[in-house]
This record gives sequence, C-alpha cells and structure tokens, in this order.
Amino acid sequence: MPQFSFKGRNASGELVAGKQEAASAAQLASLLADKHITPISIEQAKGEAKGQPGKKPGDIEIGMPKFLQRVSLDELIIFSRQMYSLTKAGVPITRAIRGLALSVRNPLLGEILSAIADDLEQGHTLSSAFSKHPKAFSNLYVSLIHVGENTGNLDQAFAEVAKHLELERTTRKNIKSATRYPLFVIIALVGAMFVINLFVIPAFAGVFNSLGAELPWQTQLLISISNFTIDYWYLIFGGLIVAIVAFLRYISTDNGRFRWDRSKLKLPVVGSLFYRIILGRFCRTFALVMRAGIPIEQGLAIVAGAVGNRYIGDKVQGMRRGIERGESFTRTAQQADMFSPLVLQMMAVGEETGGVDELLEESADFYEQEVEYDLKGLASAIEPILIVAIGIMVLVLALGVFLPLWELNSSVNR
Repeated sequence: MPQFSFKGRNASGELVAGKQEAASAAQLASLLADKHITPISIEQAKGEAKGQPGKKPGDIEIGMPKFLQRVSLDELIIFSRQMYSLTKAGVPITRAIRGLALSVRNPLLGEILSAIADDLEQGHTLSSAFSKHPKAFSNLYVSLIHVGENTGNLDQAFAEVAKHLELERTTRKNIKSATRYPLFVIIALVGAMFVINLFVIPAFAGVFNSLGAELPWQTQLLISISNFTIDYWYLIFGGLIVAIVAFLRYISTDNGRFRWDRSKLKLPVVGSLFYRIILGRFCRTFALVMRAGIPIEQGLAIVAGAVGNRYIGDKVQGMRRGIERGESFTRTAQQADMFSPLVLQMMAVGEETGGVDELLEESADFYEQEVEYDLKGLASAIEPILIVAIGIMVLVLALGVFLPLWELNSSVNR
C-alpha cells in the first residue's frame, strides 16, 4: 500500500503534518476528515509510484497537454449539484471543495478546486476565489455565488446555477442534433468534389487525350482546375490554413468578434434561429440574476457577457447605460430594438407589477419554444439547399465528363 505525506489543520486550526499509508489520496483525505483534520496537501511519499492506484515505477502516463484541457459544462453541472448537496448538509465549504478536488476525474478541475480551497484557508471569500479562474467559472457563476454568500443562501445559489447550466446544455444538445445531418451532407459533398477533382477527372482526361478528340470548353475548364489542384495542392492547402488562422486571429479581437457576431445573426436560415437562442438566454439569465437580488445595472453588465454574442452584448450594455440615466427598463428595451412587441408588452406589465423576473422567465419560455419548433424544421429548411448543391455537382459532372463521351459516341455512330 503506498505511503502519503500530508499537511492539514486540526479542529483548533493548528497545522499538522505526517505520513500514513492509504490506498489512495482520496481515502487518506477521508481518514483525516474522520479525525477532524482538514487536509491542505496530500502527496505520495518519495520512492513511491505516483499517479493512480496500482501504477508501478517506470510506468509512463500519457495525459492531455495542459493548454488543451478544459472544464466541460457537464462537469460544472455535477460540481454545482455536489456543492448544493454538501452545503445543504452543513459540510464546511473548504472541506467540501477539498474533498471534491481529490475525487474529480478532470486534472484541471482538480487543480482549480485545490487552489480555491487554499484561497479559502487564507481568508478569501468563495466568490473571489472562483473569480480567479474565469476559464472554469463565468461572471454569472461568480456573481450568483457572491449573492448566495451575502444572503446566507449559498446552497440555493448552487442549485440555481446547476439549473441554469442544465438548460444551457439542453439548448446546445438540441442545436447539435439539428445540425448534425446537414453538416454531414456538406462534408460528404466537399469530400466528393475533392475525389472527383483529384482522381476522376484526371482519369477521364487521359482517355480523352488518347482519343485525340476536341473537348468542349466545360471539360477543358474542369481539366485545367484539376491539373492546377494536383500541381499546386500545397499552395492551396497552405493558403487555406493561413486563411483559417487569419480569421481566428481576427475574431479574437474586439472589433472582429463584434462584426462576426453581428454577421452570424444575418445568415440565411440559421441567423434568426441564433438570434432567438441568444434572446432566450438573455431573458433566462437576467431573470436569474434579478431573482438573486443583484441590482439591475450590475445584472445587465453580467448578462451582457453571458449571452455569448458581442453584438447583442453591446445592446445590453446600452440598456444598462439607459437605466443609469434614469430611463425605465421597458424604455431601454424598446430602444435596444432586440425584442418582439409581445415580449416588450410582457416586460412592461412585469415592470408595472414588480414581477419582471417572472415575466422574463415566461419570455424565455416563449423564445425557447420557438427555437425548439424551428430546430425540428431546420433539416427540412436546409434540405432544398443541399439538393441544389447536389444538383450543381451532378451538372458539373454531366457537362464536364459525360458531355464529351456523348459527343464521341454520336460521332462513332455516324
């Protein structure tokens, strides 16, 4: 059984250290907790095989490079649910996070939770410790935890965050399921065009050259394109990579991201779908921050970064500036020119009755029902475009490849 060295604090807050055998670091943490010792660090003693139980010295462990590691949405949901259960049961926050750090499978999340536990032991608040890790915890997540700390309802804050993340996961899954078939067909079409250009057309070109027949201009054009692709494929491939890298760097800038996010909303077929998804996310998120008691100006600033679109986020920031000038919420919403008249009426009623959060929830349901309906018909809407694309490919083949064969056949029959 491997031996571990540990450091921790006892019930009096005194620092204790020692060595003890255990099957794993998680088991040792549980044993220390039974002795009312909160572990600060647990490391395998020198000379022992580090890593998972059962590893032998000399074993090579291949892991994902750290820059590729990330915390998934599912892992955040599980973590939030676990924190809700632990805080509701009265488990101290530091002990709960330390225990979860030793039990999670994601190494990056484990490191983050260990760092958060260290910050808590140094006197930091939970929300400030979360805010140091923006790649894992968004501004919305941190703000809701901050409100939960100040109001004494931290368990409910974790429950609200988990519910919000689950709705976000459902939306993403619906989008992926609706776009899977069209993307598969598009990829198949592109692959087919490459095969035709690199293999089929050159084979036919050899046959035409051996016959010495005069080729129509359509076939000559296809052969020229195929020869260019074969001779300069490395330039085409390199240019494609440069274009992709340049595009990614451009959209990483503030201006580039703003223009790209605005352009996405104007795409045919899917642009309006993206727009309603973002507005539904705005209504749901803003209702959540209002229900948590966050001031409306601060809530709009949080939501602006949580909607996932810089263009819409800029409009939300405009609403915040309007409210800071003393304008009403409904008035700023009208000036933003984002919402349908029905949703604006619901917002106006909510502002008059003091139930803006409830009516925003209903507005979110309204948008999400529209999105769900459109997602079900997305494949049917894209299908005509795919049929046209397939028709164009068949037309190219007919004009460029089969047309000279037909002409040769006609000349032989004469």
